[in-house]
Amino acid sequence: MRLIRYSLYCLMLTALLWQCRTAPGNVGAVKFDPAAAPYPKLSDYAFFQALSPNGAVPNAGVLPYEPITPLFTDYAHKARYVWMPDSVQATVDADGRILFPDHTVLIKTFYYPADFARPDQDWDLIETRLLMKRDGEWDAYTYIWNDEDTEAELNLVGDFKPVSWADEQGLARTVEYAVPNKNQCKSCHNQNKKLLPIGPKVRNLNAALTYPDGTTANQLERWQSAGKLTAGNWAAQFAPLADWDDPKTGNIADRALAYLEVNCGHCHHPEGPAHTTGLYLGTDFQEYPAQLGICKSPVAAGKGSGGRQFGIQPGQPDSSILLYRMEADDPGVMMPEIGRAVPHKEGIALVREWIKGLEGDCGK
Repeated sequence: MRLIRYSLYCLMLTALLWQCRTAPGNVGAVKFDPAAAPYPKLSDYAFFQALSPNGAVPNAGVLPYEPITPLFTDYAHKARYVWMPDSVQATVDADGRILFPDHTVLIKTFYYPADFARPDQDWDLIETRLLMKRDGEWDAYTYIWNDEDTEAELNLVGDFKPVSWADEQGLARTVEYAVPNKNQCKSCHNQNKKLLPIGPKVRNLNAALTYPDGTTANQLERWQSAGKLTAGNWAAQFAPLADWDDPKTGNIADRALAYLEVNCGHCHHPEGPAHTTGLYLGTDFQEYPAQLGICKSPVAAGKGSGGRQFGIQPGQPDSSILLYRMEADDPGVMMPEIGRAVPHKEGIALVREWIKGLEGDCGK
């Protein structure tokens, strides 16, 4: 499953980069001046270069990456890249977090194929988000693509975009996609009241990826060979996160907790904005059932609890607040609070199966 996904990713990457074409004078040279950014147009950065009418590749020093378990955003597909100056490289801390140097830019484009059964064809580009680090602090900027998918312009106030597609079963789907404003970006990327990246962690990148040049390599090792990551046997030191959608990568608990860590754990974490709830979601808390919400009463009851007593009631998904909020589409109830308008039915099915298999009795 993973090799198929990476092969499709490579095809999609080529198509996207052709959409992101820049003037021939930009070939080989990213144009990032930290004092002048953010630029008014995405093409001003020259992150991508045109090679021929049949495709394109990132400009020099721009590396694609793909997390093992990605964040769900209303079924949007995403293409991700990292760029940093040649003179610096990222390091890794004791917890496996990637510490990026100043002037790093993380690039993520959100798009929808018209037909999810053919994800490498006929795209609708929605937005490209940039996280850039300057003077030790991260900042977020969003660029919205025009209707012709030829340019994206800076937008700080957010927007709504109606999107339609056919899913893998051929069913017509629609969503009013919400492009976040600048403050909403900060609310999700909040750790200890500082804006930080969410996705690129050692455990979530410790997997192979097929690159536009046709080679396949472990992403951490590729970053090292490109001079973007400090030396160290990080792939052996930090076990890969499970792929939520691939049973071969872990048992049901591994995959459910990986899903919750990526989709919920940035807020529900001791350093996150939801730390006061005492509900911490992720693989680091497997040995602490109450912190995962198992037989844990909510700090604040009311509408968000749906009349249920516990965050997770073992063996009873329909009595668990966690699942109730994942299934909700009421803005006052649903979780995550922002970043999605529709429930993720596949992720919900995974978490439901995990809760159903949990043993225990919360008592009265």
